[in-house]
Amino acid sequence: MNGAGLILEGGGMRGVFTGGILESFMEQDYYFPYVIGVSAGACHGSSYAARQRDRNRKVSIDYVTHPDYISLKNLVTKRELFGMDLLFDKLPNELVPFDYETFSASPERFVIGTTDCYSGKPIYFEKGAPRDEILKVVRASSSLPFMAAPVEYKGLKLMDGGIADPIPLKKALEDGVERPVVVLTRPKGYRKAASRFSGVSKFMYKQYPGLVEQMETRWKHYNETLDWLDELETQGDAFVIRPQETFKISRAERNPQRLSALYEFGLKSGRDGFGELMDWLGEPYSIMPKA
Repeated sequence: MNGAGLILEGGGMRGVFTGGILESFMEQDYYFPYVIGVSAGACHGSSYAARQRDRNRKVSIDYVTHPDYISLKNLVTKRELFGMDLLFDKLPNELVPFDYETFSASPERFVIGTTDCYSGKPIYFEKGAPRDEILKVVRASSSLPFMAAPVEYKGLKLMDGGIADPIPLKKALEDGVERPVVVLTRPKGYRKAASRFSGVSKFMYKQYPGLVEQMETRWKHYNETLDWLDELETQGDAFVIRPQETFKISRAERNPQRLSALYEFGLKSGRDGFGELMDWLGEPYSIMPKA
């Protein structure tokens, strides 16, 4: 059994809230024995597992105005809105180096969710992949529809893990998590509407019928998971961390001031709620908060 587990949803640039929450955990030197994330959740979670303080803020905010980070030029020239080579090669290997050694040596179980383009089913990968492959898996999990190309890995075509399993709570419970802590990037009560891009999806991804089907029904699966999560939270069987305010942050937000505000809100929320979280986790998973 993994005991306490941390489940991180995606949300594009809204994930800076998650980055702030994880920074507050690192301040307390608290690391969950099990972490699972999709898309932006996998990105922020990897820095957490690598014990890299402040890295999420640097990557998500300090470099957001870089001309290759998010741009229409990327979309026109590379058919990707986000600069995936910048995000998953230049940044982790040169500009804000990712600590592969600490990540690999850390004792936590770290799971990354992706979506198989052909079947539309979720495929999960765990920490332990070679150094040159782990960021490829995170890149696959972060390859959003219409904004990035599928990633080829081990004979598969993979995309955004948030398509097939946007909040991987069921997977965490199946893996033995008994005390699930879920970090969401939307306030309580939010529910997703049906996609307005059904025709575009069928045209752009006609070679991937499984992917199209998942994209068509993702909203329903997402909302059902939120309904289930609300029940677990009410029963005291899950601890949910979410923004208590609505921040006007788009999935492809480029305004560093807005992103900083959401990050700082996440950091403060994590600090203020850490004692309550430890009380909920109870023995043997809790620690005494630092003074």
